[in-house]
Amino acid sequence: MGSAEEKVVAVIMVGGPTKGTRFRPLSLNIPKPLFPLAGQPMVHHPISACKRIPNLAQIFLIGFYEEREFALYLSSISNELKVPIRYLKEQKPHGSAGGLFHFRDLIMEDSPSHIFLLNCDVCSSFPLPQMLDAHKRYGGMGTILVIRVSAEAAHQFGELVADPTTNELLHYAEKPETFVSDLINCGVYIFTPDIFSAIQGVSTQRKERANLSRLSSFEALQSAATRSLPKDYVRLDQDILSPFAGKKQLYTYETMDFWEQIKTPAMSLKCSGLYLLQYRVTSPDLLASGDGTKNAIITGDVYIHPSAKVHPTAKIGPNVSISANARIGAGSRLMSCIILDDVEIQDNAVVIHAIVGWKSSIGRWSRVQADGDYYAKRGVTILGEAVTVEDEVVVTNSIVLPNKTLNMSVQEEIIL
Repeated sequence: MGSAEEKVVAVIMVGGPTKGTRFRPLSLNIPKPLFPLAGQPMVHHPISACKRIPNLAQIFLIGFYEEREFALYLSSISNELKVPIRYLKEQKPHGSAGGLFHFRDLIMEDSPSHIFLLNCDVCSSFPLPQMLDAHKRYGGMGTILVIRVSAEAAHQFGELVADPTTNELLHYAEKPETFVSDLINCGVYIFTPDIFSAIQGVSTQRKERANLSRLSSFEALQSAATRSLPKDYVRLDQDILSPFAGKKQLYTYETMDFWEQIKTPAMSLKCSGLYLLQYRVTSPDLLASGDGTKNAIITGDVYIHPSAKVHPTAKIGPNVSISANARIGAGSRLMSCIILDDVEIQDNAVVIHAIVGWKSSIGRWSRVQADGDYYAKRGVTILGEAVTVEDEVVVTNSIVLPNKTLNMSVQEEIIL
């Protein structure tokens, strides 16, 4: 067991505006990490999970967004959780490991014994204290959170092979063309400060290669891919995980709980539902209730912002998140949807498997709906900001960009 003086820091990689283009049109209005899932910004969920880590000294967010875009939220959440949270802006890409190394002096200013590294676009229960305990038992440089998925889905992720007894990482392949394993990388890690030496070693090796004036044709072929990379650009998967596998340096911790990647608006709806379900255990006070007498009928897991106005004859749930100042009219039916700020759902409208953008309006007796296939291109209907759906219009399996008015029904369309 570590001493009480041991400190832990957490680093959350949040990406930037040039990343996450698949999240449009929702990311046109707000940085993707601040998009609300289950009523809280996406990045709030890993941040609040970090709060459960013993001896947490500080949380860092690293990304390409302007600091001002996060300032208000980080000030608020830092005060709420009583933990210092700082945003560090990358001026140029350094890679997933290189970004960590670039800010090493700030990350190490509290002399932490362990460093958590999380990706913001991951939806998980984040079993961080359990990972820390396992990591200390293993005694290696790093521990990776892993999960088992279907063999058909595994190729989309980093696949890995681990020793079934010791949990040591034996082999790692990033999105391989042929099947390696149903065990995949969850994008959540814990490292000792030795990780910085490992990253520096990659940079040094790259510089030495660049300085060699003559290469044999075989060496030239072998190093062609890495020679084109900047010397300070270090990828965690290909440059650290793969080379250190099988060297008793890296280990795995398997989660049996939920895990998803949040790459698209449709997946954000699925993940909002997973976080709402988790609220039953972690934050039951955030879940709404009602039986149709004084409040709307609530079925399943539902979040309603305190400022939202919901008519008692509405029926809400399951998997519904209603944001600030939304107005939900009489007789309306909401199921599996995210309703963003200042939206108006008028009387007897229906919203199913959809995300309704800020300041949008759904007319009387209208339907905004989809099949609910989170993996299909239009399996969830998305309305951008300030979209007006007029009375008695049906919008099915469609994506509508901001500031559009729909006065006739559409199906399987992208409205530009």
